[in-house]
Amino acid sequence: MLDHLSIQVRDVAASAAFYDAVLAPLGGRRLLEFPNVIGYGRERPEFWLGPTGAADTARETHVAFTADTRTAVRAFHDAAVATNAEVLHAPRVWPEYHATYFGAFVRDLDGNNVEAVWHKPE
Repeated sequence: MLDHLSIQVRDVAASAAFYDAVLAPLGGRRLLEFPNVIGYGRERPEFWLGPTGAADTARETHVAFTADTRTAVRAFHDAAVATNAEVLHAPRVWPEYHATYFGAFVRDLDGNNVEAVWHKPE
């Protein structure tokens, strides 16, 4: 249903370093860059970072990225930990969502809840 999503961050360069690290295990990479705006994806930009307005502050958002395996979810988590991101939930099955929902949740530099999820059995 969504074509792309953009979030606003206080420091685009610092946030880009975080997303470079955590999206790589999921197959995501920088695909487009404009002054102070970066688009990530696998084949086309689907996730964008842009700056907050001068008087604005970033507001918490929840973003879930699709992983290709449970191993990729774990690698996302490990990459986030390596950036000193706050871990909200380590990788595990979330049966309250559905029987094979496997996800990990971390906070980015702006306090956003960022998740990697795999929906199939291992």
